[in-house]
Amino acid sequence: MVQAQALLGLVLIPLLAWAISENRAHLGLRRALIVVAGTLAVQFALALVLLKLPLARQGFEALGAGVLAIQKATETGARFVFGYLAGGPAPFDRSAPQNDFIIAFRVLPVILVLSALVRLLYYWGVLQRVVRGFAYVLRRATGIGGPLATVSASSLFLGLVEAPLLIRPYLDSLGRGALFAMMAVVMATVAGTVMALYATVLEPLLPGAAGHLLAASLMNIPGALMLARLAVPDGFMGGPETADIVIEDPPRSAVDAVAKGTSDGVGLVVAVVAMLIVFVALVTLANALLGVAAAPFGLELTLQRLLGWVMAPAAWIIGIPWSEAGAAGALLGERVVLNELIAYFDLAGAGGAELSERSRLIMTYALCGFANFGSLGIMLGGLVAMLPERRQEILDLAPRSVLVGFLATLLSAALVGLATAG
Repeated sequence: MVQAQALLGLVLIPLLAWAISENRAHLGLRRALIVVAGTLAVQFALALVLLKLPLARQGFEALGAGVLAIQKATETGARFVFGYLAGGPAPFDRSAPQNDFIIAFRVLPVILVLSALVRLLYYWGVLQRVVRGFAYVLRRATGIGGPLATVSASSLFLGLVEAPLLIRPYLDSLGRGALFAMMAVVMATVAGTVMALYATVLEPLLPGAAGHLLAASLMNIPGALMLARLAVPDGFMGGPETADIVIEDPPRSAVDAVAKGTSDGVGLVVAVVAMLIVFVALVTLANALLGVAAAPFGLELTLQRLLGWVMAPAAWIIGIPWSEAGAAGALLGERVVLNELIAYFDLAGAGGAELSERSRLIMTYALCGFANFGSLGIMLGGLVAMLPERRQEILDLAPRSVLVGFLATLLSAALVGLATAG
């Protein structure tokens, strides 16, 4: 049954992208089927390799060990500064040690360290080589232009605005389809800095979480490119074969790289803290209002329950049993309406308690993307500032890019659901 569910999802998700297409006749039915089948075959082979081969599992464990090492190093620095608030010994007897885990001091500091490491890897040239290598593979496999391949590859490491910034000199020459594909890809992936944060949160629940999150982002890229090509096919192909990576205010030394990366990380930590406070508060307010509205009818209504009802079919078609689809749908709804950070925290807590081990694995892949309304605002602000002359075109494409980014994560999750069935 779960195999049939996942297979249905693999049919319906590309069909939905084709249904919202600006020009269904551009590719033609035969070519569209070839593009979809080829991409799904590559993604499924990647899923099987990542999930079934012992060597891949060892790689996941190695990535998990690496993230754990970074986490432990971060905790050492945090304890030096914050003492017992970051897990150090307390100067008093604690009456409730189970409440000692404070997110602001135990989890979020890892963003600072990862941000500094990314800048340092750029200064040493490691990041450029990895991006160029992956971009070359994408270009050869899909035929896309160098700028789109470069920004797609860099989305594994960089965020909604940082990845497009790498190809800023080429943005004006991108075709409409390539511009939309870039927007969809950055919506379908997560940056390396927050990926480490999610891995830290999920590791107790899902051993090798870092590897799974990296695999999810990796699988989402060809899926997002395929769905974007179905939705906005005009101007998808073409462009120069290569694109030079450009970064504003590049570091002049290793120490400068660490300093600039840390400074960038501070802004990201502040943004994450603000989002957590505001979104948790808004959810609480929404639940209070829904409770008041539903009380006269003898109902207990919450935002999570509503989202679960709406998104349950989406959870079902990626291979989640119907008995768990409500809880999984609530997580999907939180991810789209709020953000993936809230959803991952919920998956690691009460939201994941109702899910089986297999369902938690599938949801780890389904939630791995920036496709939500908050991210849409961030991306629009960055792209409009970089491309003011194409402002209206960007605004027209933006809502559809969120949908396609969301569908790309569901597509990867459905493939994982198929690979883990039985």
